[in-house]
Amino acid sequence: MSSISSVSNTSSALASAISGSSSASSTGSSSGGSISGTGLLSSLGLGTGLDVNSIITALVNAQEAGPQAQITNQTNQDNNKIAGLTALQTALSGVQSALNELTSTSTYATYTTTFSNTSLGTASTLPDASPGTYNLNVTQLATAQKSVSAAQSSTATVGSGTLNITVGGKTLNVSVGTTDTLSSIATSINNASDNPGVTATIVSGVSGNQLVLTSKSTGTANAFSVSAGSGSDSGVTTLANALNTPSSAATNAQLTIDGISVSSPTNSVSGALTGVTLNLSTTGSSQLTVAQSTTPVTTAVNDFVSAYNTYANTVNQLQSYNSTTKVAGVLLGDATLSAVQSQISSVLGSKVSGSSVGSLASLGITRNADGTLALNSTTLANTLASNPSSVQQLFTGTNGIATRLGTLVTGFNSSSGALQSRITNLNKDLTDLSSQQTALNARMAVYQQQLVKQYTSLSSLMSSLNNTSSYLTQAMNALTGTSSSKG
Repeated sequence: MSSISSVSNTSSALASAISGSSSASSTGSSSGGSISGTGLLSSLGLGTGLDVNSIITALVNAQEAGPQAQITNQTNQDNNKIAGLTALQTALSGVQSALNELTSTSTYATYTTTFSNTSLGTASTLPDASPGTYNLNVTQLATAQKSVSAAQSSTATVGSGTLNITVGGKTLNVSVGTTDTLSSIATSINNASDNPGVTATIVSGVSGNQLVLTSKSTGTANAFSVSAGSGSDSGVTTLANALNTPSSAATNAQLTIDGISVSSPTNSVSGALTGVTLNLSTTGSSQLTVAQSTTPVTTAVNDFVSAYNTYANTVNQLQSYNSTTKVAGVLLGDATLSAVQSQISSVLGSKVSGSSVGSLASLGITRNADGTLALNSTTLANTLASNPSSVQQLFTGTNGIATRLGTLVTGFNSSSGALQSRITNLNKDLTDLSSQQTALNARMAVYQQQLVKQYTSLSSLMSSLNNTSSYLTQAMNALTGTSSSKG
């Protein structure tokens, strides 16, 4: 909503109207548009010798000054309060975002994994992992089956018939023609739309070309078998028999975790440890340590302290008072601001049952004299290292500080909360003030016209009296002159 014009704007508009100016009056000021022409206005005062324009302006200004000052002052106060409450909403929104991060389960569900024997492999975690130390012993890695044919010339044909390649109950029937070489057979296998899971390659060695079949996936379940279809030539049968004899058999990864046997078709072992995937690189033994990562928690705590300090500095500015300049913050003494500040402060200073940390101060978060927070990073790091679950309980438990603060801030900042309700009421008041301004402008315009009419009548009367006086003077002079000539 636009602000209501000041008294000076209104006075200027009235003065323009009385002087016959054609310029439009400003919003929120009285209009002189009902006075037409300049002849009458310029003639006002001719009979009285008075500066009628100045007199009318002064009278209108005097009549308008009190109500206009009340409207202007109240409008400025309302606009300033709306600005202050909006700034408070913005600061609380920042706190809410930080609280969301601080209460998110993902903040506390990030883990680090460490192998004592780093060559054994790596590990990744999911949010449902559990901290702990585990002894691993890997005796075998998962491998894919591989089969190799006999060597022959690159131009040699195999014969005619069918190669049947089976993986897990699915069979690919490869038709072999009289002109097919090992290379063309490999192409047929790789291009088949119903390939069950093998890759064919040609290796050109010193003895000639050899066809190599390899399972696309590791593990015994992905092993393949090769046979020749009925009626196939001896060359096709010989090739099938060679490929059906693995040069490298398919195997599962075999390991123990704390003495418990585990088998996996791949070297990416998941499901054996809840929330942990082992990525094995070699055989051997190692100790695996799964620990909660403190980095996300540390980041969340720092973000909260930063957001809260922005809020605290905003509050300090809104309720400030400068004794030198006598300037007060726009919400100094405001009941809503006091309620927000008091309730948030109460939660910050409270203790949380069920958490051995118990309070923000014990975690290294203390309050400065100006209401902002200070964080001791060393205390936070030590507490997270020794008791991370208690830190989580301090913030996210049913009675946790972040949980209760989140409820408070959400209530304050909601569309039906205390802050928005205040802003809505203040906007309604501004609408009422706008109506009052319109009514005041109308009254001042009427009052101005009344004064013009009064001074017009006075001017006419004085002009008439002046004319009469002049006539009488001339008559008396004429009469006196006639008497003198007779004597």
